[in-house]
Amino acid sequence: MVSVGVVGASGYTGAELMRLCALHPEFEVSVATARSYEGDEVSSVYPSLAPLYPRTRYQSTNTTDLEGLDVLFLALPHGESHRVAAGIRSSVGVIVDLSADFRLKDPESYVQWYGWEHSAPDLLDEAVYGLPELFRPEIQRARLIASPGCYPTAVGLALVPFVRSGIVAGDVVIDAASGISGAGRLLQEGTQFCAVDGGMSAYGTGVHRHTPEMEQLIGAKVLFSPHLVPMTRGILATCYVRSAIELTTQEALEVLVTQFEDEPFVTVSERLPSTKAALGSNCAHLSAHSDPRTGWLVVFCALDNLLKGASGQAVQCANLALGIDECTGLSAAGLYP
Repeated sequence: MVSVGVVGASGYTGAELMRLCALHPEFEVSVATARSYEGDEVSSVYPSLAPLYPRTRYQSTNTTDLEGLDVLFLALPHGESHRVAAGIRSSVGVIVDLSADFRLKDPESYVQWYGWEHSAPDLLDEAVYGLPELFRPEIQRARLIASPGCYPTAVGLALVPFVRSGIVAGDVVIDAASGISGAGRLLQEGTQFCAVDGGMSAYGTGVHRHTPEMEQLIGAKVLFSPHLVPMTRGILATCYVRSAIELTTQEALEVLVTQFEDEPFVTVSERLPSTKAALGSNCAHLSAHSDPRTGWLVVFCALDNLLKGASGQAVQCANLALGIDECTGLSAAGLYP
C-alpha cells in the first residue's frame, strides 16, 4: 500500500482528498492533520466520511509524523505550504501541493499578488505544474507537484491547445463562474447563504490572484472576471480570444479534439458544457465557438472545482508520479441528477 498524508484535512479540498484516498485501492491515509480540529474525530467534522474513517482523529502538523510517507498532500491555505514543504521535502516520496505556493516561477510574483515573500524560492524551479493533460511527462518524473487552481485548470485546458497551435493573437478575456465551495470552508460574510442565494456577483476583476498563474500558463495577458453563483460546486469558464487565422467552429473543435482525444478526463463536444455534467467527476467538459461576425473565438470549460479543479487532479498527479494508472480511484462520470 502507498502511505499517504493529508495536511489540512479538514477543509473542503482536504475532505475530498480523504474521501478519494479511502476509495483508492492502493492508497492508505496514515496521517491526517487539521490545526482547528486537532484531536477531533474526522466523522464528527464530516459525517459523510464516517463509514470510511469511523475512528480516525485529526492530528497536529508535526513534521516527524510525516517523514517516510510515500505521498504527502498539502491542502493548506495559500502562504502556508511553502514553509511545510521546505522542511519535509527530503523526507517524503512525493509532495502534491494544492495551494498556489509553488505554481509561480517568479518569487516576486508572490509579493505582488499574495503579499508575502516565498521562504523556499529554490524549490520553485523544481516544482512541476500539475495539469496532467498538458504536462504528463514532467509530472511522471516529479517529486514536488504544484496542483493548479480550479480557474487556471479550466482556462489552461480551454486555451493552451490554441496557444500551442499558434492561433491565439493578443490578450485574452475570461469570464468564469464558481460555486461557493471555491471560497473554502471558513465562514465569510460574502459566502453566507443569505448573501449568495438567488443572486450572482462579480468580484476581483483585474486583481484576482490566479491571474499571474493563468498568464504564465497561456503566455498572454489576461483580463479575468470571476463570478460567484449560488451552487455548491462547479466552474464554468468562458474564454474570449482573437484568432490569428480564420477558423470555423468545427476547426476550433478539431484543435481541442487533437489535443485531448486520448485523455480519460477530458471530453470535447459541440454541445456547450454545463457544470452539472461535471458534478462529482474528475472530468473537464470543453467546447468552442468561432464567431465570424465579431472575429472572436470563444472556448468553454466546465469542471467540478473540488475534483478536477483541486483534489481529484491532485490524486491524478500522485498516481502519475508513483507509476500508478492515473485513472485509479477517480471517476470520469458525473453525478446526475
